[in-house]
Amino acid sequence: MSTYVLVHGAWHTGAEFEPVAAAIRKAGHVVHTPTIKGNRPGDRKDTGLAEAIQSIVDYLAEHNLNDIVLVGHSYGGMVITGVADAAADRIRRLVYWNAFVPNNGESLNDMVPPHYVGLFDAIHAERGDGSVVLPFPIWREAFINDADLETAQRAYDRLNPHPLKTFQDKIALRSNPAEMPIAKSYVNCTEDTAMPHGLPWHPRLSEKLGLFRLVQLPGSHELCFSNPERLAQAFLDAGRD
Repeated sequence: MSTYVLVHGAWHTGAEFEPVAAAIRKAGHVVHTPTIKGNRPGDRKDTGLAEAIQSIVDYLAEHNLNDIVLVGHSYGGMVITGVADAAADRIRRLVYWNAFVPNNGESLNDMVPPHYVGLFDAIHAERGDGSVVLPFPIWREAFINDADLETAQRAYDRLNPHPLKTFQDKIALRSNPAEMPIAKSYVNCTEDTAMPHGLPWHPRLSEKLGLFRLVQLPGSHELCFSNPERLAQAFLDAGRD
């Protein structure tokens, strides 16, 4: 039996990982699905990256979690990298699912195409509360392209505004991911076009892990909605010894 902690991406909460968690629990494991600070109901939208990371460090301590498989999706890759730097003794393996892999001094915005940065800045200025939302056409075509329209709309309706500062802040690490002595895996959904395939998740970002296990499977950036059981199996493959 292993303990998995699933850390969601931008615009999500831990609740969106529950169907995946249920399948992993069915296989006999313990699963936690915390929500990062800034995405919890009622959270202020001026949360920065350091606060977001600390909220998961605190969650592990409060629940006395050790020897865990720590999974991060998308923006969650920024968070789990920071958690690994701060609380390496609690982690058995890091698993990045189509996730950002930062080196010291990098921000999420440093790893996305310039047109995304411009779009998010414009939406942020329009909203005026520190947050950014994802336009539905981008969600439909690039994030959840493997689902029917009803599933895509239902999933979109569950998203929440995300604090833009977490995209802009540069991470402070004592060690870059490749230098961390923690086992690492990268789960790559091959139809994920949330990052254009000219700037791919794998191998562009995955190779920053140094030595890592690669698990590839068909699916979009939001396979947690379109096929949670298949995604759960990929996490089990990525997380096993």
